[in-house]
Amino acid sequence: MDPTRAFVKNVKRMIVKVGTAVVTRPDGRLALGRLGALCEQLKELNSRGYEVILVSSGAVGLGRQRLRYRKVANSSFADLQYPQDEFDGKACAAVGQSSLMALYDTMFSQLDVTSSQLLVTDVVFRDEGFRKQLCDTVNSLLDLRVIPIFNENDAVSTKKAPYQDSSGIFWDNDGLASLLASELNADLLVLLSDVEGLYSCPPSDPKSKIIHTYIKKKHQGEITFGDKSRLGRGGMTAKVEAAICAADAGIPVVITSGYATDNIIKVLQGEHLGTLFHKDAQLWTSAKEAGARAMAVAARECSRRLQATQPQERRKILLDIADALEANESVIMAENEADVAAAQEARYEKSLISRLSLKPGKISSLAKSVRKLAEMEEPIARVLSRTELSDGLILEKTTSPLGVLLIVFESRPDALVQIASLAIRSGNGLLLKGGKEAKRSNAALYKVITSAIPDTVGDKLIGLVTSREEIPDLLKLDDVIDLVIPRGSNKLVSQIKSSTKIPVLGHADGVCHVYVDKSANIDMAKHILRDAKMDYPAACNAMETLLVHKDFLINGGINELLLELQSEDVTLYGGPKASTLLNIVEANSLHHEYSSMACTIEIVDDVFSAIDHINENGSAHTDCIITEDSEVAETFLRQVDSAAVFHNASTRFCDGARFGLGAEVGISTSRIHARGPVGVEGLLTVRWILRGRGQVVDGDKGVSYTHKVLHHS
Repeated sequence: MDPTRAFVKNVKRMIVKVGTAVVTRPDGRLALGRLGALCEQLKELNSRGYEVILVSSGAVGLGRQRLRYRKVANSSFADLQYPQDEFDGKACAAVGQSSLMALYDTMFSQLDVTSSQLLVTDVVFRDEGFRKQLCDTVNSLLDLRVIPIFNENDAVSTKKAPYQDSSGIFWDNDGLASLLASELNADLLVLLSDVEGLYSCPPSDPKSKIIHTYIKKKHQGEITFGDKSRLGRGGMTAKVEAAICAADAGIPVVITSGYATDNIIKVLQGEHLGTLFHKDAQLWTSAKEAGARAMAVAARECSRRLQATQPQERRKILLDIADALEANESVIMAENEADVAAAQEARYEKSLISRLSLKPGKISSLAKSVRKLAEMEEPIARVLSRTELSDGLILEKTTSPLGVLLIVFESRPDALVQIASLAIRSGNGLLLKGGKEAKRSNAALYKVITSAIPDTVGDKLIGLVTSREEIPDLLKLDDVIDLVIPRGSNKLVSQIKSSTKIPVLGHADGVCHVYVDKSANIDMAKHILRDAKMDYPAACNAMETLLVHKDFLINGGINELLLELQSEDVTLYGGPKASTLLNIVEANSLHHEYSSMACTIEIVDDVFSAIDHINENGSAHTDCIITEDSEVAETFLRQVDSAAVFHNASTRFCDGARFGLGAEVGISTSRIHARGPVGVEGLLTVRWILRGRGQVVDGDKGVSYTHKVLHHS
């Protein structure tokens, strides 16, 4: 585990502080959903043996809302014409505290958890006897698996305003939580906020970035705080002060969002959420962040050297890589066999093991695809258009590498070869992160490929990320990484998209459809279905849903189609219509990627029903129609909104090599610059080159624009 999160392994006792903005809604009423999720998390932790102490704000806000409601209910119409006086805060606290505790008691009781209330003020902490008694009481409660709930007793507080008229022991519930963490020897303090964590500026500022690990020397003078909490005394300033105080005392602190339903549990699992405060943070992050950044910066520098080489030199690098792959085939295959054996022993899913395994002949096939890339037309600095803006002023639109790519991929070591060769062909720097299940295979392939890169370019053109924990650091580097391409599960893609500001290209699902229209040739349909489902069931372009025109129910053709699949042991699940009409088990979802010998079947009325079904339940990856009616086919091809749409051809053709791209970095279902199989062109952007003879704009008085097209590719 990453050292910045390794402390969670030793957590036994923890304090969770929840702020007013989390406990209540903007109108002052309780946020029951968030409170319910909080209580469920604390119950889960309690049942796992953690000692949990809760510090909860919200009494004043809740009391104020209740008193306002009571006053309105008891007022005449005339009374309501005049502004309402503000209620005394201490009265609000007294009214709200009982309501708040009653709610906690009810919620915890429903979860078979016992809670207790402890109201304190800062002045009582001057008394050593009180401190000892407090510790004894809390220890007794925790031994009984009771959750103590603390709150500052604002009803009798001597404070007239925050930071005034007090002993200075703590100023608010954030400070109270920090103090209790020290007094009660907590192993972790979690401060729940209404934002994801600590930001460099107010979160509403477009330039603001979340600070994942707080370094006092670095961040103390850089952070700009916004307003205080909308309801409570504190705000992010108070949280940071409390966090620094606890961290200095040796207690790790995490500030994270209380709006999420499981953030506390995720923190304890070591996930990078919110902002971490730790006394050793300076030691961790200086080398760690520098390492991630240095890797990306080095890849960019090497990519610029690569772009400066001649086209024939870049081609030679690819040809040398192809030769090196074939020369080291036995070593690569031996490492891959070790990965496969380890995956089988760990009982990974068959689909993952299938993607992991390099089949006989695969290295030769990869070398062939690299050589094909080498022989393609030079992609860098290609002139796409040339325009005369005015006499002697020529503008060119040219192709240019994106810069630095970060590719995160699971299972398939062959993807490393494809991605690396595409990056070199397109002049990009590259950072690679493969799954741990392919660790040996990836290391062997990486060594072979980088050994073929000449010193004039530098082997740091391609960096191999070797630990899972480096990914969050790389995803922060939106100033030195230009594009992230995840290749893997829906979960992986979703996690990356939600964790970075870097543009992400890829697809989450491969829910591919084949629609058999009423005019389809039945023998052709069986042939295509067999290939689309069984050629490689784990592939993202394999058929996952079969749509059949209703006429095949009448003429019996559907039985032939089903028999073709069932004879190969494909498990069939039905949509709402098919499950009833064919008496098969209903699918749990019409949007499901099996990645195995299973698929969904549904009956549709016509091509328009098929189109609607695909657009609603598909993943915009690859969809196919089988029909002899060219008009129906064209309707399908025009109206199915997917990256690849086929007529009378297997979905398995959706592949960079099969499309003649040489290789693919992945398949994109997004609508940014690349869609479908992404080859070299998808890794390029454009540059504008303007050549003149001393022309100036001067308010456009001295320029006669012609905008004559001289060349267009």
